[in-house]
Amino acid sequence: MSHVYEERATMIAAGELQSFVPFGREHCKNHPNAVNLQLRQLQPASELWSSDGAAGLVGSLQEVTLQEREKERWQLRKGTAPDEVEYEEELYVAGNMVIWSRGSKNQASYVYKAFTVDSPVQQALWCNFTVPQSKKNVKDVVEQTVCIVQSTCVNVHSMSGKDFMSPLPFQVSALWSTKFGLLLERKNIIVDGNISPIREPLPTLFSMLHPLDEIAPVVCKSTGLFESRLQYVSDSALRVVFTCHEPSIIMTYDTQQCTHTVWTLRKATPEEQTTVLKCPDQAGPVHTPNAAPSLLSTHLRNVTRLDSPASPLHCHVLHNQSRIPASPGLHSRAHSPSISNMAALSRAHSPGIAAPSFSGAQRFNMSCHTPSPRGHSILTSPNSTLNDTALLQEMEPILPDLCIEQLWTETSAISREKGCQASKVFITSDLCENRYLCFLVESHQQLRCVKFLESNETSQLIFASVTVITAKDAAPLEVSKVFIPGLLSPTFSVQNHQPQLSTPLENISTPARATVQHMSRLEEVGMPSPVLEVRSSSQHHESSWLEDTPFQQAAPHIHTFRDPVSNRVTLELSSGSMLRITIPEVATSELVKRCLQAIRFILPKDTAMKVLVKWYNSYNAPGGPSMHLEWNLFVTCLMTMMGYNTERLTWTRNLHFEVPLSPVIAPKKARPADTGSDEDWGYLRCSDYHWQVSMQPALAVQGLEPVWPPGGVDNHQSALGLESSAMLFPHIPVLFYVLHLLYEDLKLDELQRSGARALVGLLQQLAKDLQLEDFIDLYWRDYPSFIKTFKEACVIDQGTRPINAVGLMTWPVFLDGEAPCVFSWLSRCLRGQDVTPFPCLPGICERTKLLVYLWFMIIVMCLMFVFLDKSQLINTSQLIQFLQCVCLWGVFHRQSSVKPAPSSGSLAEKLVVWLTSAGFTLKDLESVPFGVALPIRDAIYQCREHPCSDWSEEVCALIGRQDLTKQAHKVTLTVGLNVMLEPPVTSEADEEEDGMTDLHPEVTGLIWSQDLRVQEVRRLLQSSRPIRVNVPHLPEVSDHEYIEEKENKLLQLCQRTMALPVGRGLFTLFSYHPVPTEPLPVPKLNLTGRAPPRNTMVDLNSGNIDVPPNMTCWPSFHNGVAAGLKIAPASQVESAWIAYNKPKSADLANEYAGFLMALGLNGHLTKLATLNIHDYLTKGHEMTSIGLLLGVSAAKLGTMDMSITRLLSIHIPALLPPTSTELDVPHSVQVAAVVGIGLIYQGTGHRHNAEVLLAEIGRPPGPEMEYCTDRESYSLAAGLALGMVCLGHGSNLIGMTDLNVPEQLYQYMVGGHRRMHAGINREKHKSPSYQIKEGDTINVDVTCPGATLALAMIYLKTNNRSVADWLKAPDTMFLLDFIKPEFLLLRTLARCLIMWDEIFPNADWVTSNVPQIIQENIGNQEQTSISEDLNMETLVQAHDYIIAGGCLAVGFRFAGSANSDAFDCLHLFALKATTSAVLQTGQYNLQTCLSMVLLAVSMVMAGSGNLKVLQLCRFFHKRTFGEMNYGFHMAHHMALGLLFLGGGRYTLSTSNSAIAALLCALYPHFPAHSTDNRYHLQALRHLAVLAAEPRLLVPVDVDTLKPCYALLDVTYRETQWYEETTVELMAPTMLPELHLLKRIKVKGPRYWELNIDISKGTQHLQSILSKDGVLYVKLRAGQLPYKDDPQGWKSLLAPNLNSRSAEVHTFKPEAISTFTSDAALVSFAEYFCRASENMKHKQETVALLSAILYECVTQEYPEMLPTHISIDQAVRTLERGDLCETFSLWQMKLVLELCESRVLQQQLRDTRRQGHGLLLSSEFLPVMKSSADRALDRWLCGEIHDTAVTYLRRQSMNNDTDVSMLACFLVYHSIPSLKNMVASDLEGTITLKQKLTTGLLRKRGSSC
Repeated sequence: MSHVYEERATMIAAGELQSFVPFGREHCKNHPNAVNLQLRQLQPASELWSSDGAAGLVGSLQEVTLQEREKERWQLRKGTAPDEVEYEEELYVAGNMVIWSRGSKNQASYVYKAFTVDSPVQQALWCNFTVPQSKKNVKDVVEQTVCIVQSTCVNVHSMSGKDFMSPLPFQVSALWSTKFGLLLERKNIIVDGNISPIREPLPTLFSMLHPLDEIAPVVCKSTGLFESRLQYVSDSALRVVFTCHEPSIIMTYDTQQCTHTVWTLRKATPEEQTTVLKCPDQAGPVHTPNAAPSLLSTHLRNVTRLDSPASPLHCHVLHNQSRIPASPGLHSRAHSPSISNMAALSRAHSPGIAAPSFSGAQRFNMSCHTPSPRGHSILTSPNSTLNDTALLQEMEPILPDLCIEQLWTETSAISREKGCQASKVFITSDLCENRYLCFLVESHQQLRCVKFLESNETSQLIFASVTVITAKDAAPLEVSKVFIPGLLSPTFSVQNHQPQLSTPLENISTPARATVQHMSRLEEVGMPSPVLEVRSSSQHHESSWLEDTPFQQAAPHIHTFRDPVSNRVTLELSSGSMLRITIPEVATSELVKRCLQAIRFILPKDTAMKVLVKWYNSYNAPGGPSMHLEWNLFVTCLMTMMGYNTERLTWTRNLHFEVPLSPVIAPKKARPADTGSDEDWGYLRCSDYHWQVSMQPALAVQGLEPVWPPGGVDNHQSALGLESSAMLFPHIPVLFYVLHLLYEDLKLDELQRSGARALVGLLQQLAKDLQLEDFIDLYWRDYPSFIKTFKEACVIDQGTRPINAVGLMTWPVFLDGEAPCVFSWLSRCLRGQDVTPFPCLPGICERTKLLVYLWFMIIVMCLMFVFLDKSQLINTSQLIQFLQCVCLWGVFHRQSSVKPAPSSGSLAEKLVVWLTSAGFTLKDLESVPFGVALPIRDAIYQCREHPCSDWSEEVCALIGRQDLTKQAHKVTLTVGLNVMLEPPVTSEADEEEDGMTDLHPEVTGLIWSQDLRVQEVRRLLQSSRPIRVNVPHLPEVSDHEYIEEKENKLLQLCQRTMALPVGRGLFTLFSYHPVPTEPLPVPKLNLTGRAPPRNTMVDLNSGNIDVPPNMTCWPSFHNGVAAGLKIAPASQVESAWIAYNKPKSADLANEYAGFLMALGLNGHLTKLATLNIHDYLTKGHEMTSIGLLLGVSAAKLGTMDMSITRLLSIHIPALLPPTSTELDVPHSVQVAAVVGIGLIYQGTGHRHNAEVLLAEIGRPPGPEMEYCTDRESYSLAAGLALGMVCLGHGSNLIGMTDLNVPEQLYQYMVGGHRRMHAGINREKHKSPSYQIKEGDTINVDVTCPGATLALAMIYLKTNNRSVADWLKAPDTMFLLDFIKPEFLLLRTLARCLIMWDEIFPNADWVTSNVPQIIQENIGNQEQTSISEDLNMETLVQAHDYIIAGGCLAVGFRFAGSANSDAFDCLHLFALKATTSAVLQTGQYNLQTCLSMVLLAVSMVMAGSGNLKVLQLCRFFHKRTFGEMNYGFHMAHHMALGLLFLGGGRYTLSTSNSAIAALLCALYPHFPAHSTDNRYHLQALRHLAVLAAEPRLLVPVDVDTLKPCYALLDVTYRETQWYEETTVELMAPTMLPELHLLKRIKVKGPRYWELNIDISKGTQHLQSILSKDGVLYVKLRAGQLPYKDDPQGWKSLLAPNLNSRSAEVHTFKPEAISTFTSDAALVSFAEYFCRASENMKHKQETVALLSAILYECVTQEYPEMLPTHISIDQAVRTLERGDLCETFSLWQMKLVLELCESRVLQQQLRDTRRQGHGLLLSSEFLPVMKSSADRALDRWLCGEIHDTAVTYLRRQSMNNDTDVSMLACFLVYHSIPSLKNMVASDLEGTITLKQKLTTGLLRKRGSSC
């Protein structure tokens, strides 16, 4: 019977037994198709398939018949949610349906996605496709998908919502998911036997790396004896049975050789691709030593004939009616001997479009060059055609993407019989991380396990031994996540050699006691390692159960396993029902897990394996221990394995656990009920912990009788020997040391301290037995009251055999040194003593390692600082010695390389950045003991005061700056203010959308808090309500005339209404995030009126007056642009949404055209599909073409995009080839296209385009007058475009010297003889126009504006005086007569833009542009008589235009700067112009000049909402009479829009690109009426948007998420005009241009300080500004925001805090809530700082706690509150003398030493510290120190002789208080251990008091 028990001892108890039904089955019943599929009667059809758990469907699907395909299949896998919650995913297939469901322990299963397809699903699987990214540093995107295989195609559905359909070019037998994508196995079609034998097999294995990619054949690299061969995988006998992602391998089975082979799957190299395409013909089969598959052909030879007519492939082709010509090109290519047939096949379709079936069929299944013997070849029919013959011209071979390389093949030793194909393959690993590839050969009932290792080059796998385990079925399970996640999955196998014997399960079928059922009757064996030897037979086992079972015949037995996920598996019973069970973990207690980890780390792998298996089997034996006894069981188990007799050892005898290790009793006892019992109380009472607590005086006072631990000193000590033959006996010293290091690591974690206390018992016993004095003393000092109860030591070498026993032990050298104690090490470092490096184990003592590094950094760096300070002389050799002994410096540098700290950063900054890179968080810090954590907290506090703005989110979280954390967080800022601020509540009246409701009232309310200017601007710019038409009805006017008069008045007012949208677009710029499901709201353009007093409707369509035709075309366009410009660039806009906005009615087409242009200006038009662009352009709608061409050009600004260039060129005759057909392109579309070329090529200096555009400026009207209308706008557009192409290049136009660009432009400007065109269109211009007589001279009126602005843009900011002098205004009357006054404005502006640095913001400079002759004669008209030669009108007009040009130049130079000098100067000129005389200038000229000055002043004040400019704009808004035409209204409202650009969030830039855009937009000739495009295309007015940039900084309180005021210091860089300057601004504020700034700082005292250093780079600030300018700020404790407390008088910190003590007394707990909202602190104040009635004697405590709380909260380090309290508690316990463990004393000692050390003294001299101590108030620490000193001195003065002598003689001690105090004394004063004391003093000759006192004095002397 012993054998039976032994067998049973390895049984394990499984839990959570549940019946299992696939979720999809239930869901399918509700499917509309369910009736046809008759799923309700469905039986499980598991024998049709099996799963490997990872890769999906295994087995040969080709054998499935049509009826069986209606059956169900499913697979399960583990999924992980972002919050690390694990769940199971199920993919269920039945009929045409696939159901993907999810469920976890905590959540019921639910359908994630369900798919129904057209034909029966052959297979469904999960697959990840990788989408490579174009940028180098960006990680490739992994697209997670589910693939559904039908007979002709694969449907791929990705989790991101994309759907693909990939047609299959051949029949597929199975698909496999791999690391790179899908692997397709071609179905091997059995064709008629009469096919000639020379036919070469076609590839059988193909890959698809992405649903849009080609299906490419896989190549195979097999290594022979002498050479390696490369060929396509074309062996029809080869079947894939398994694929794996990590490592990337596949396993195949050769049906002829009957062997399994493992291959590595990788990307094919370019060399392999070319080799396989150019393979020589004569390559034969491959010979490999391991009999590898030999039928792989070397390449695809030219196949001689087609598939037989019966072949499905052939039918497939015919069915699709693809006709394939035998083109000569194809023949010649295929006949080439060196290129294989595969290479000759073309890439027949572009990805993304469903492939015509010919692509697949022709490439894989047809011969291409030999006529077929039969007559049915469709290839050779001469008259067959293919639609797309162009495709065949450029034939490309298909390159293989993946390559398989042979790794391992089964040897011939393993029996080879037919049908031994693996039915299940998986990769698993044992508890020691050995990895196995296991495959189950069902026919042999064998599980073959192949061990494999990764070589140093991780790409290479080495396969080792094969182990065969007899098994019916197996499944991989993950037992635990203790060690390295993902490596632990012991196999779970069923042993059943005699299948006729069945296993009864009737005892499990009752659900009533499912919780306590154990699985002992299931004959599965949990095998933590598949390679451990297995008992030869389990017959006894079975028969013993058969005797108990009366109903054995009827009982079901386990048929198979399936669906292993993590540690769960499904058992399928012979009855068809399924049960899901859970396999237990290796350990649940954290302490046991860590001990196992340490043991596994240090022991040899095989020994560790045995230990882990022994532990696993005893821990999980049926009826195993409950949670709190796990440690006791572990200790006993471990000591037994070391050779201890735990039954004889007193303390282990008292370790109660419910299952003894004796295997006989184990299975008999069931797991106890969870409700508990009386024995539990007995256990607690006898526990060591209870005994220790009961000895406390507090309990003794109440008369409780202490219960001593049973037992006592064992008299038979000699009998306590160790069994030297035990498995772990040789390893005891090593294990002891490892567990000691683990103990030290646990001491550094507050949460694991109880674990350290549990571990110390075991360590103490081992230390005694190993006779390690140092360690015994260390444990006693740590736990004085606990350790003294240990009396026994086990004798290892008992006299007779010392050599044998000790010789068996491996005694490591490091055990002879001093016992490592981490606190003592840190303390010695602080005191500057010599220390040896502290030992730590990688992966086990991570916390020790981190904190030791950290302290080392602090101490060493501070020593270095001291050393560098010349006033402090330090021993250099001491420093070097210290650096050498703590040999971690290099490691630190390696560690910190994750994110190198800035070199200039302080020590604290380096520390914090390094901690974060090591993965340290605030949560970790909370569990670090307070003494060790103090320097970290100090560093954090320093960094919190002075953080860097560019730190990562993790660093900001660590230093507790939520404002910076939120700023660094990527997600919150992408949406900016729109998510944080609720949309404004609109009243019913506002519901008629005026298009301006989306501005942020919270922000505008802060910027302009004193008045309602924003509402006023909305009123001025709204165009959706009827206009008030107020015409007095004079008595003499008839009714009919009165109606006409009203309508005329309305027409006049409508000129203004139609001009409003241009301004509104600028005002609401980028303020709206559209909802993807709703169209964009476009406000109406309302051109009706209401006449008072009766509010009667006035309409222009009554027919009483003449209304210009098409009057509303362009205003509608502008209205569309204004609506589109509201969309913010960060919005989610898709191509579908753009098309969705297309209006149904043709009336709104103009609005939609404007909307398209706006989408281009805000960058969204790039998302519009090319197909849609083509669609819009083919409609031929003029406005749509203009909007689209300008939009796509603006969106691709300066990119030289070829596709857009082609698009534009079609619309520009000059860019088409001379022979091309002349297209009838509307003139205004040509103008838009020309400007588009300028935008696309902006700043590129592109020679060809520059040449064409230069010629186009002077384009003649043409013989047939084809270019005669609106020539001026075309010439201007060409000039602007030329200027943009060569923007700012000046004289550095590379490769254009022969064009003489500046001279040619000068000629266009001043006139002269026309030059011959060298361009391609010269033929067109040979004959002159038949109607316009220009002769051979240049028409300056047409060409001058374009040429002038082109010169200005080419030489922009170059300060080129020679070119600027060309543009000077003429200074003689004769020459002035030759120039239009308007052109003088342009020349002045151009000249000033070239001489950029000479523009000054004062009136003198502006007037200095006026020539002498004009100045002399205008200023003194009255005094002197005017010469006859002078034309006064010309002079006055010239003067006004030149002044306007100068003002405009000032506007450009200071755009967006809000420069006060520029504003004063321009405002003055504007006021002068409004009051100047109209007579000589003329109304039109005066208005033009006034408009330009107004635009100039609003450019300077852009985005600022200046009140004076607003008054000017409102003044002009009201003027609707006289010369005030549509164009002037447009100018005035553009000025108003610029003034409030983007609702005050945007302003103008002065970059070259911005100036070019503004020149296009503000061209100083405005349209006379709404259809006027003669001089300038109206659409270009909107290009001003390209000059806008966000520069508003909005502080947002991180706690309330509301915008607020904050004080900023903005520092300007030094320039040639001013020195470095700092100004104080109250944010929200508009910042200056970023290149002018040096730094921005949020100032205290109200908010935490924040520095943004721009000298390092502007990217950080730019990213803040681009996301609505949100800068998160955090209010300091006790401060109120500026809005509530403008003067700072209400703050609680306002009174003087020097009288600290008085302040503390008056501090009330209620006041705490004003300082902090932290619930914990408020509760602390409530419960601990309020003196209640029954606490009279505790007043002192309450006062202390209040003082501590006040200090922590006002100084803003609330995290120090627990530290203060811990120190206080430690001192109080010490005073009472009941310190059972010295842990808190160690921490206090570290705090004191830290504060006294040189480190702090050095840090306190740091100027930034401002006198802060080490986060502990100046009074608190000395008080605590003196209390501790007093308590120990009091004890020292008492009579302590007995205790001392006992300690010195190493005898047992009894007086608990003295023992504890002695330990405290030794720790507090750093007295060395007994071993290190001088031997002569040890015989009680002098009292301990003297000894300790002298030791103390010696210590103090050395430290002094």
